[in-house]
Amino acid sequence: MFAVYAAEPSPQDPLAALRVGERPEPEVPDGWVRVGVRAASLNMHDLWTLRGVGIKADRFPMILGCDGAGVLDDGTEVVLHSVIGDPDWSGDETLDPGRTLLTEKHQGTFADHVVVPRRNALPKPAGLSFAEAACMGTAWLTAYRMLFVKSGLRPGQTMLVQGASGGVSTALVQLGRAAGYRVWVTGRTEEKRALAESLGAHATFESGARLPERVDAVFETVGKATWSHSMKSLKPGGIVVISGATSGDATGAELQRLFFLQLRVVGSTMGTREELGDLLAFCALNDLRPQIGLELPMERAEEGLRSMLDGETAGKIVFTR
Repeated sequence: MFAVYAAEPSPQDPLAALRVGERPEPEVPDGWVRVGVRAASLNMHDLWTLRGVGIKADRFPMILGCDGAGVLDDGTEVVLHSVIGDPDWSGDETLDPGRTLLTEKHQGTFADHVVVPRRNALPKPAGLSFAEAACMGTAWLTAYRMLFVKSGLRPGQTMLVQGASGGVSTALVQLGRAAGYRVWVTGRTEEKRALAESLGAHATFESGARLPERVDAVFETVGKATWSHSMKSLKPGGIVVISGATSGDATGAELQRLFFLQLRVVGSTMGTREELGDLLAFCALNDLRPQIGLELPMERAEEGLRSMLDGETAGKIVFTR
């Protein structure tokens, strides 16, 4: 079958490991289902896979793509939940020590077919296209959990999103506006800030700019480049929710500010199957659709990966079949 895959780890030049070609059709274990992929969205996780981060060397070659949407063999249209855990685990599957994401142990979605546990294929809402639905399982689910499970924010409070144009950031803006929060965003360029405003941000600021007042919560996916600004932007007792560090680890934890102002720092990773179902229902109720900045046929996956590597994003990058 057709597939886009990483041939081997390439830490310094991730695109050197990229291949577009043929891979074997997947076998379908008991309790799993085969999904004909119609669309799959690109995530930073795919670049990390190409670099060899979070995946053992003996797992290569690995088909990329940790979320998507498609059709079961019986014609049912589905959205994929990317967290695959121990079937005997009870409770929050993101805390299962043995859980993985697609592309860490199991082959991914940038292909004609992918196989997943039956419970990981949720019905696709009729109001979402396959391309839109393909954005839900990773970026939008991550944003949903950050906002509604981890932050403790109440409607009317102020949130700051660090970074204006990535998949998680744009999802945070849209979800936060729909939930009744005051949404502030930082962005490196005027174009990125304008995008955030078009999606519902109440105000935008240059990266690192002094804010008119401190905020109740900061949502972080950037890390080193914005961490100090995030800590300085919080009210006493405020919270930082962090789900990524694309610019690297912070050089300092700012511990004096942390304890003196009684700030809270909370990590967040992906989300549960139940949360994905709630996210899909929330989007349907509020007529929310993900911002897709670039849609390409899967054969042109290298173009999309290069755009992400260069920081040229304006929402999600989606590949279609």
